Amino acid sequence: MRKFAALTLVTAMVALTPVARADASVTTLRGMSLEQKVGQLFVTYVNGQAADVPHPKNQTDFGVATAADMVRKYQPGGVIYFNNSSRDNIDTPKQIAELSNGLQKASKIPLLISIDQEMGLVTRIGPPATQLPGNMALGAGRSTEDAEEAARITGRELRAMGINQNFAPDADVNSNPANPIIGVRSFSSDPKLAADMVAAQVRGYEGRRWFDMTSVTSTAKHFPGHGDTSEDSHTALPVSNRSLDQWRQIDAPPFSAAIAAKIDSIMTAHIQVPQIDPSGNPATLSPKIITGLLRDELKYDGVIVTDSLEMAGVRKLHSDAEIPVLAIKAGVDQLLMPPNLGLAIDSVVKAVRSGEITEQRIDQSVLRILKMKLLRGVMLTAEVDLNKVDQIVGSGTQQAQAIADRTITVVRNDAQALPLNATAPLVVGTSDATTTALATRLKGTRFVTATSPTAAQIQQAVAAAANADKIVVLTNNASTRSAQVDLINKLVATGKPVVAAATGNPYDVAHSGAKTWLATYSTTTVSMEALARVLLGEVKPQGKLPVDVPGPTPYPFGHGVTW
Repeated sequence: MRKFAALTLVTAMVALTPVARADASVTTLRGMSLEQKVGQLFVTYVNGQAADVPHPKNQTDFGVATAADMVRKYQPGGVIYFNNSSRDNIDTPKQIAELSNGLQKASKIPLLISIDQEMGLVTRIGPPATQLPGNMALGAGRSTEDAEEAARITGRELRAMGINQNFAPDADVNSNPANPIIGVRSFSSDPKLAADMVAAQVRGYEGRRWFDMTSVTSTAKHFPGHGDTSEDSHTALPVSNRSLDQWRQIDAPPFSAAIAAKIDSIMTAHIQVPQIDPSGNPATLSPKIITGLLRDELKYDGVIVTDSLEMAGVRKLHSDAEIPVLAIKAGVDQLLMPPNLGLAIDSVVKAVRSGEITEQRIDQSVLRILKMKLLRGVMLTAEVDLNKVDQIVGSGTQQAQAIADRTITVVRNDAQALPLNATAPLVVGTSDATTTALATRLKGTRFVTATSPTAAQIQQAVAAAANADKIVVLTNNASTRSAQVDLINKLVATGKPVVAAATGNPYDVAHSGAKTWLATYSTTTVSMEALARVLLGEVKPQGKLPVDVPGPTPYPFGHGVTW
């Protein structure tokens, strides 16, 4: 098939109507073989930071030398970038853009290049890209304008690097404080607040102009909702015990809002919902959930993408050859990160040739994917201008700081310790980077512990407090790490004023004897700077709790102190 098939038709049009977009996609589809169609359904990882430089894992994973060779061999519909040691795709913005351009040059049909850049806890591309505080912090700020602007900043910078699909925003309603995988990735435990924020981010990521080269496809996740689980689907098959009525009231609203905002794609969850589908299959493989709820009840006709098919949650009950076939039969369009790409493609091709899946069913999904690529302008201009990358990436930092300044929540200030008037507070924290940054900003000293401080570390922190007027303690999910609570209580016992700040889940604030508690929901640079500004009285705290906080000293949704 000729590269960029049907583009003559597309570019000849002054404006593409929905019918014209469908015609262009159908024209492309008609020139594709079955294998090429099936390839379009898959989004795979790539190895290395350059498209044409050999990487040893490519030979192991794909039987080829380079990432570009993988694209030419398998003709996938998309790739996904990571910043971990085994799939290190990320160094500098310009390097990312060069990798994107190299992969696009190798592809007959322009690729969807995706990433998990939720911001906050899940951030694949760090500085110099603009860093934002994350979803729960935005929920605390209560501003849909800020949520939309945060997504617009992130989307524009991603697109400048050649990334055109972001697996964000997280649309889960974090109703279970013990949830080990969602937490601050969620906007709120309140369905309406979460829905409002999700819709705002869809507008920010996608815009509504055709072929806006500063926009990206956004992806609401994880359908039907991962917020009520107590296990991590990366390592287990979690269970949500929602009834259908509960799901409609709690989990569905953010996805409904995303659909109303015309979201391009929605990601599935590898969770069991036995009261909705008693088969035991995870939602990703469930026709009752994917077709019954998402397609039929919520009337969604966009692209449905699985969560990673490497995850344990989807592999507990079925083989790697069965999973892609079952997902397509459930109603899915995009298949993300199969452990063995060749096996996965072959299994779908065989299912079509055997009659288990019709080719018309494959065509439905391919058309949705092609239309999405066309809508975002990927089919028109897949490659990016390398000369503009450094001008765009990082340009939103000032706006990001203003957004972060509006998210800090003061939950308790019983001792009237804020704003700080001490000249050299001791800053104690679990992370060297955040503790050092805050201590430097406050012109104080620092003491770094582990996330579960040892008795010796606690004793050393208490000794260090002897020379401080006040103590600032940064916690990270202390509600599930009792040693951090013990550390705070020992510091309180010194008689020195203690100001505690939860930098992860806000549930920490219900624990310990500290009379002053704040929540940042994030450890990003802008969140630490915002915390410092509130502590020093440079800005007033505006955040309100976006979740109910249970515990020994509970706090309700919406609580927040200001002055």
